[in-house]
Amino acid sequence: MKLFRRKIYSEIKNWKEKSNGKTALLINGARRIGKSTTAREFAKNEYKSFIMIDFAEASDRTKALFDDISDLNFIFIQLQMIYQTQLHTRQSVIIFDEVQLLPKARQAIKYLVKDGRYDYIETGSLLSIKKNIKDIVIPSEETRINMYPMDYEEFRWALDDTVSITLLRQAFELKNPLGDAANRKMLRDFRLYMLIGGMPQAVETYLETNNFEQVDIVKRSILEIYENDFRRIDSTGRAKLIFEAIPSQLNHNASRFLVSPIIENERVNQILTVLADMQDSMTINLAYHANDPNVGLALNKNPNKFKLYLNDTGLFVTLAFKDKAFTENAIYEKLWNDKLSTNLGYVYENVVAQMLVSSGYELFYHTFRKETSNHNYEVDFLLSKGNKISPIEVKSSSYKSHASLDEFCRKYANRINGKYLIYTKDFHKEEDLLYIPVFMTQFL
Repeated sequence: MKLFRRKIYSEIKNWKEKSNGKTALLINGARRIGKSTTAREFAKNEYKSFIMIDFAEASDRTKALFDDISDLNFIFIQLQMIYQTQLHTRQSVIIFDEVQLLPKARQAIKYLVKDGRYDYIETGSLLSIKKNIKDIVIPSEETRINMYPMDYEEFRWALDDTVSITLLRQAFELKNPLGDAANRKMLRDFRLYMLIGGMPQAVETYLETNNFEQVDIVKRSILEIYENDFRRIDSTGRAKLIFEAIPSQLNHNASRFLVSPIIENERVNQILTVLADMQDSMTINLAYHANDPNVGLALNKNPNKFKLYLNDTGLFVTLAFKDKAFTENAIYEKLWNDKLSTNLGYVYENVVAQMLVSSGYELFYHTFRKETSNHNYEVDFLLSKGNKISPIEVKSSSYKSHASLDEFCRKYANRINGKYLIYTKDFHKEEDLLYIPVFMTQFL
């Protein structure tokens, strides 16, 4: 697979420098996001030598080494012989790739770290790891970091553009409009990201073929991998049904994810365990309703009222039209040529959710009843900033109407620290409201 510049590389380097062998590093993330590739590249660049044990392919001889770890000298000699690589004290790293497939190897981390001769990096899915921890001791000597699909800046780097995001960040910080022509160009660039997404294999396929159909085939194969995983962890099939329903549920613009239309006679509280497993798989981004929108949003979340988004908007686009052949799928042409109708605006909502999660935010939203009708106001996202909160409304067009935002800020005036409307037009400031082009979401 092609090597892409990833921001997590600097996080791994920071762990190496600060830990100095006192902890192992566990890179957690969804499948096919580049965990193994990044770990290998880091080991190659930052150590004198490394051994990478892929437990999906490792021999029985290799796996058997972890049945008894009382003699570490024997284990290290055997690994060096098997992988034909010499290990150097405090200058080598051993990578446990797909560590969840051999729980005993993960349990051994405690003793390997204590030994102190080498560094250790583990990769895996937290979901699979949790499902394979029965009867083993979970090592406390782990530093965990999460890895996500390529964010928009990483996507631009892949396209050999190292300038655009820096200039956009400067414009955002200075509150400077870009001008209509520049904004249209930047939006067109961003729509390409929405179509392809941040899965490295999809990005690589685009760069090699410049063909959306080939990219779509790759994304469908990734979705199939995810759905097969859901079948394994949930034999009832509920996880798969929930996952496939995410685009249609967002399209209906309901104030919460509705379970009963998807799974007959099922209530929300009956699928919370399945939902937790899906969240651990990092294939979805989950936004909880904040019943009392205030500092400490997590303290006020409603576990039975939530919305679901896909971890990658490129996958979201494909999932939304997965039942149709590519040639019938008009969303690529509509998005690319800025002909996206308002009823497809949920694509923008998904990409905003993805960008906020990549920036380190947990997702929360809020709905409240209109005083003059039975309908609700809804604020799409809430960010906690200092001792205040910042509400966000997302528009898929150039419309500047923001009744929900206004009512929310009126109702909770003493809690507000900045309010944002994310849309498709140029940067604009109107009193204390900032209108932000969707591609600037990453700077919030």
